[in-house]
Amino acid sequence: MTWLETLRTGWDAIRTHRMRSALTTLGILIGIAAVILTVGLGEGAQGQVSAQINALGSNLLIVSPGSSTSGAGVRGGFGSASTLTVGDATALGSKVAAPDIAAVAPITQRSEALTAAANNWTTTVVGTTPNWLSVRARALASGRFLTEADEAQDAAVVVLAPTTATELFGSTDVAGQSVTINNIPFQVIGVLTSAGSDSTSNLDDQAIVPQATASTRLFGGSTRTSVQSIYIEATSGSTLSAADQEATSELDNLHGVSALNQDFTITAQQSLVNTVTSVDRTLTVLLAGIAALSLLVGGIGVMNIMLVSVAERTREIGLRKALGARPATIRNQFLVEASVLGLAGGLFGAVLGIAGAIVVPHLIGNPISISPTATAGAIAVSIAIGLVFGVYPATRAARLAPIDALRSE
Repeated sequence: MTWLETLRTGWDAIRTHRMRSALTTLGILIGIAAVILTVGLGEGAQGQVSAQINALGSNLLIVSPGSSTSGAGVRGGFGSASTLTVGDATALGSKVAAPDIAAVAPITQRSEALTAAANNWTTTVVGTTPNWLSVRARALASGRFLTEADEAQDAAVVVLAPTTATELFGSTDVAGQSVTINNIPFQVIGVLTSAGSDSTSNLDDQAIVPQATASTRLFGGSTRTSVQSIYIEATSGSTLSAADQEATSELDNLHGVSALNQDFTITAQQSLVNTVTSVDRTLTVLLAGIAALSLLVGGIGVMNIMLVSVAERTREIGLRKALGARPATIRNQFLVEASVLGLAGGLFGAVLGIAGAIVVPHLIGNPISISPTATAGAIAVSIAIGLVFGVYPATRAARLAPIDALRSE
C-alpha cells in the first residue's frame, strides 16, 4: 500500500466517526489555544512593562544627591542634599573619564504656574540641557528642541509636553506662541510627543527650559550651581554596568569621597526591567504548564480513541493482514489517523488562540502578543502528540495475528 492510499484510508476512517474524531480533536484544540494565549499574554506583559520603563529613557542611570543634615542634627532622606552640580554633569560627559556614557542630562525642576492669555496651568518646569531629549528617549511632535545656543544665551524658550500645551492653548500646534513663567515671557519652540506616565509623574505634563535659564532666571538660590539629579545614558544595554562604575568613580574623585561615605546614589532602570521580566517569565511558565497539562489530557484522549478504533476494526485488520498487508502498513495507517487528529486540533487551536489574542485584550485591558514561533511550535506539538500517543494503539494493531483477528466478534 502506498503512502497516498494510507492517507486516504486513514482519512476515511476519521470521516466515518466524525463525532468521535471531533471530541478527540477538542482536547488538543483547547490545549493549543491555551498555549498560544498564555505565551502571548506573557510576551504582551513583558512588552508593556518594557515600554513603560523605556519611557524613562533607554539604558538609563539616575544619579541622585545624598542626604542633608540640619543644624539640629536632623538628617533628611536621600535626595535632600545639594551635592550634585552642573560641573559634575559636564565631567561625566567626558569620553576620557567615562567612555561608556553616551550622553548626560542634568535636571532641575520645580512646580510653577504657566500663563497663556486668559488660561493658566500649574505644571513641572524642568531645567535641562539639549541631551535630555535622547537620554529620556523622547521625540518632538512639532517644532524644535533646546540647543546649545539656547543654553549659552540663557534663552527664554520652552518646549511643552502635549497635556500642558492642550491645557494652556487647547491644541498641541502651538510653536511660536508665548507663555509666562514666573512673570517672564517664554517662547514656545516645540511640543513633545505623548509618553504616558512613569511611577512618579505624568510625562505628558511638563515644560522644558534650558538649564541655565532655569537656574539664573527662574529658580535662583542654591539651584544656580546645583542640580536635583543627573540622567545618564549608557552607550548600550551591555555597557550599563560599565557606565555605572565609571560614573561612580568619577563622582567619588570629584567629591573626594569613597564607597563608605558617598554623597550620591546611582540607580539603574535595567534592574527594574530584569525583576519585572523575571516575574513575567515565571508566570508565563506557570500558565504554560497548566496549558501543557491540558495537552497531556488531549493526548490521552487520542490514545483512548485510537484503542477503541483498533478494537472496533479488529476483523478489518485481520482481513487486511490475511490479504498480505504488512505490520508496518497497519501501523502507518493508525499513525496517520492519530497525526491527522493532532494536526486538526493544532490548526483549529491556533485559529482559536489567534482569535482570542485579538478579542481578549479588549475585555481584560492587557495586550496579548501573537507569536509566530509559539503558533508554529504549538501546531508541531499537536502533531507530535498525535504521533506519540498513537504509537501504542498502532503497534498493538500491527501485532494482531490474522487468525485471532478474524475470529473476533
